[in-house]
Amino acid sequence: MLVPGRGMRLVILFGLTLVTASCGSHDGSSAPSSIARVWDEEILAAIRIDVPHPPAHARNLFHLSVAMYDAWAVYDPVATGYLTREKIAGLSEEEIGAARRAAITYAAYRVLVDHYALSANAPTSRAAFDARMAELGLDPTVTTDVGNSAAAVGNRVAAAVLAYGATDGSNQAGHYRDPTYQPVNPPLPVAIPGTVMNDPNRWQPLALDVFFTQNGIPQPMSVQTFLGSQWNGVTPFALVRAGGNDQPYLDPGAPPLLGGVGDGDFKSSALELIRRSSQLDPTSRVVIDISPGAIGNNPLGTNDGHGFDRNPVSGRPYPPQVVPQGDFGRVLAEFWADGPHSETPPGHWNVIANQISDSGLQTFQFRGRGRHLDRLEWDVKLYFALNAAVHDAAVQCWGTKRRYDYVRPISMIRFMGERGQSSDLSLPSYDAQGLPLEAGLVELVTDDTWPDGRHAGIECCTNLSGAPAPCVDSQGTRGIEVSCVGEIVVRSWPGEPADRATQRSGVRWVRAREWVPYQRKTFVTPAFAAYTSGHSTFSRAAAEVLAAFTDSPYFPGGLGEFVAKRDQFLTFEMGPSTDVRLQWATYFDAADQAGQSRLWGGIHVRSDDFGGRIAGAQIGRAAFAKATTFFSPP
Repeated sequence: MLVPGRGMRLVILFGLTLVTASCGSHDGSSAPSSIARVWDEEILAAIRIDVPHPPAHARNLFHLSVAMYDAWAVYDPVATGYLTREKIAGLSEEEIGAARRAAITYAAYRVLVDHYALSANAPTSRAAFDARMAELGLDPTVTTDVGNSAAAVGNRVAAAVLAYGATDGSNQAGHYRDPTYQPVNPPLPVAIPGTVMNDPNRWQPLALDVFFTQNGIPQPMSVQTFLGSQWNGVTPFALVRAGGNDQPYLDPGAPPLLGGVGDGDFKSSALELIRRSSQLDPTSRVVIDISPGAIGNNPLGTNDGHGFDRNPVSGRPYPPQVVPQGDFGRVLAEFWADGPHSETPPGHWNVIANQISDSGLQTFQFRGRGRHLDRLEWDVKLYFALNAAVHDAAVQCWGTKRRYDYVRPISMIRFMGERGQSSDLSLPSYDAQGLPLEAGLVELVTDDTWPDGRHAGIECCTNLSGAPAPCVDSQGTRGIEVSCVGEIVVRSWPGEPADRATQRSGVRWVRAREWVPYQRKTFVTPAFAAYTSGHSTFSRAAAEVLAAFTDSPYFPGGLGEFVAKRDQFLTFEMGPSTDVRLQWATYFDAADQAGQSRLWGGIHVRSDDFGGRIAGAQIGRAAFAKATTFFSPP
């Protein structure tokens, strides 16, 4: 999600109510709603300037939420802490309020200082945490954990969380590295056409001349390292393993394999991604209705829904939102892309949860019934349940990624396109592992189509060794032009333009061996295997918790909305060409769009998406059910 940084404001509309999310800025211009919200905003700010590592940040959000919830529960006669069970009684209501704020602050501060000590921008984050303590009038040098003072309580809670994290299997002390994983495929140099793979069904790291993380942090190494490959061994919250320790907690089974079980699905999935890429040009004049009245309401693990007849809150039909298809696909890809300046999918759902709480339409009743909670109790319980779910989503999803080590679309499409076409034995360039031909989308270059026909403009070159190469490489050296006849070309977005602020690339024919997803050229694809999608797993798990916690699957007012302004929102290229309103009736609709966005962005296929959604639903329900046992134990 593309969001403002610290001290800026994010506006989202729920129904007819304008909501401005509090970002807890140091200048006091946006006062947060509770002390838990203060520290949630602090971790979101820290995530935005750290290297994107979704499972690590999900873990850190969970640990912060445990610290805040446990510190809160110390002063509650009913609730039970997750890691600490002590109780302090005999205080007045006013004393409890002050003690809770201080205890939560000390616990949160200690956890964040520890967990972001190795951040890419650790000094900046540490300065922010210290400034927040000073703003709250608390002394961070008070480290005692003896006695019943609020500081001592908070420090004891933090110590329990840090001890738990030291042995949870994440290897925080070692920068979350995993020396046990080695890719089976050599790196793919993105600037050079084609690819070499030992196994076309397995993940391939990318090699980039210049590499930036998705939120814009430069990296010293140009070859990707699989992030979080050990996460199957991280301690979960509610997951229970059915198989051996090397198996995912919820094994979805193998994805489609090229040349194996699911070969047809593998190839059709590649075609689907190319087709979406071919639809990213807003000048094509194809328009679609993206309102909740037309899309969404999908059965789990499908895109088969047709929207809702009417808004259940207002009783009126959802007004149509007709926009160019190319704008919708690009906005969807970038809104959920979590960069630049973003908080990764787990943090994104904290932002959404905060916006729901800030809407002015949300009743602070747990599960929609019983007594009204004060904002602090609402926040600590919501964060605890929500971040337990996204933490377990990371454990499950990255366990699946490690187990199946599945190929990303850039390797998939380049490998098949370089092999040839798999549709017609009588045509040139046939290979059983090639791309299927489809008129207008995937075609074979012939004497009739090149250099003066429909494939005019395609350039094919070799370098001095005879290997395929760009016609102009990164050093400006021009290759030797050769015939393109026999090449496989695809109708696709060709890569970012020279000036992203004033130009857009549109769609044109490109060689399949040069295909790139709709992403920045300094990022291209995340540094871990594809199956299953983290976005889909995180988002569905979070949506399940929000629906259960609020006792409604619907956004407040029956509508969540984000407006991408014309020519002001996109960062990969200029756009959108008109205002685009992303709208969702339910949390599940938003979660589904998060998964769909990765197909528009060219970095996942549908098996990644659907498998993640299905697992996420189970994870979210289990995490919520377990969290409630701590709120009101039997």
